[in-house]
Amino acid sequence: MSYAVKEIFFTLQGEGYFAGRTAVFCRFSGCNLWSGQEKDRSTAICQFCDTDFVGMDGSSGGRFEDADSLAIAIEQHWGERDFSCRFVVFTGGEPLLQLDKSLIDVLKKKGFFIAIETNGTILVPEGIDWICVSPKHSTDLVQTYGDELKLVFPQETMDPKKFESLSFKYFRLQPKDDKYKKEHLRQAIQYCQDNPKWYLSLQTHKLIGIP
Repeated sequence: MSYAVKEIFFTLQGEGYFAGRTAVFCRFSGCNLWSGQEKDRSTAICQFCDTDFVGMDGSSGGRFEDADSLAIAIEQHWGERDFSCRFVVFTGGEPLLQLDKSLIDVLKKKGFFIAIETNGTILVPEGIDWICVSPKHSTDLVQTYGDELKLVFPQETMDPKKFESLSFKYFRLQPKDDKYKKEHLRQAIQYCQDNPKWYLSLQTHKLIGIP
């Protein structure tokens, strides 16, 4: 299997449980909830995405013909840093349109802790070490267990309480980043204070100005 990758970059994880941890991000091209084209946003299932996942023209992006070549590219971005801390985050778009057992197996042999950020509409394959699911309005959630459930807030018909019975260790509210983001932040803070099972999730990479 070949892989269409938008970009690969070395950074700090900006969100959730591992916020602040050194990581290599591998962003796959494509999504099953939006084409990524602005002309289609108003009719997309997910209309608030803030990420460019179209094409393969990002930093270190391209077409990788097999799992070994993509794993080598990821490994090169980690470089000579501490082997015991190797950490890769797969994201998109929707990474589960492409991430498969072959790539997982190669990266595990290279000593990587593997995390994924997914919309939850596709089951996660075995071998992923950390599963973060971010449900979207008007989708069928099939990945109903994992480590983090990160709900962009607010979303129409998406009452956080309906997710509390699912098998996740952590429940996080992330204020929607749009022109009303200050009000969304206020609402998310209030919700977390009123419902302490939920933690506030901020996009710290945006606050400190890193990818």
